[in-house]
Amino acid sequence: MFRMILAAALTGSTLALGLAGVANAREITHAMGVTEVPDAPLRVVILTNEGTEALLHLGVHPVAAAQSWEGNPFYPHLADQLGDAVSLGTETAINLEMLAALEPDLIIGTKVRQEKIYPQLSAIAPTVMSETIGSAWLDNYQFYGEVLGLGDEAKANVAALEAHANALATAIGDATSETISLVRFAPGRTRIYSDHSFPGVVLDLVGFARPPLQRSEETFVQIGRERIPEMAGDRIFYFAADADDAESLTNLEEWLNDPLWLVLPAVEAGKATRVEELAWNLGGGIYSAYMMLDDIAEIYGVPAPAAD
Repeated sequence: MFRMILAAALTGSTLALGLAGVANAREITHAMGVTEVPDAPLRVVILTNEGTEALLHLGVHPVAAAQSWEGNPFYPHLADQLGDAVSLGTETAINLEMLAALEPDLIIGTKVRQEKIYPQLSAIAPTVMSETIGSAWLDNYQFYGEVLGLGDEAKANVAALEAHANALATAIGDATSETISLVRFAPGRTRIYSDHSFPGVVLDLVGFARPPLQRSEETFVQIGRERIPEMAGDRIFYFAADADDAESLTNLEEWLNDPLWLVLPAVEAGKATRVEELAWNLGGGIYSAYMMLDDIAEIYGVPAPAAD
């Protein structure tokens, strides 16, 4: 079936799955062009982790989704809502044959991950793509809402998240002027994260200051230990693999015992805090953002704003 679908697409044949000329369809402009999508899709497939969070938050339960970076196969905070949704492999290794067998009526992905397989995806069902993920997650949330015909709901939900962050900022008060440094420790991939990252956007929603070096168009800078002084900030939030496997734990301990780390002012002041990588990095979507805000409230010793 999969080969037949692809063959039809490559020869320019009209697909039974296509929607051209169907009255209950809308044109959506996206990162790969313009695509007609159904007004009320029933079998939606999502190919990014942040997109999975967005769809579920909007009340849309996909028939299939990209596998979470951790979890079996989905993050614990999403597993119940996903129910029997099919795991299609990771964002960078989507199982196209399995996807085709599900006969979806809409596929949502991202150019930064799936540009090369866009022709195959489009041969299976109408496919739309965001430009990228990471720092674009909040814009993507609204984009997914428009694609699904839920634009007003998405706009209202973003406004609710912003109000939640503003309430937290009020509770924290003058401490939002502290410069917040974001660091990820991983074997061979230790990084300092900028404001153009998922957690950076969440910190900006609260209004935290960031070190000048962490105001950058680049999502992160990868460093060696000689650059530990660049991690400096009034507070440091850092994360590593939540599972604490032996290699990651050894790597983390080596960094945290490095003399350059130990003399950072935030470390000496007891203001370097480990946070969960799932919420602060891997999840990358709106549920993770709310989890981040709850973590920040706990760290600063203020009540978490009421759930929206």
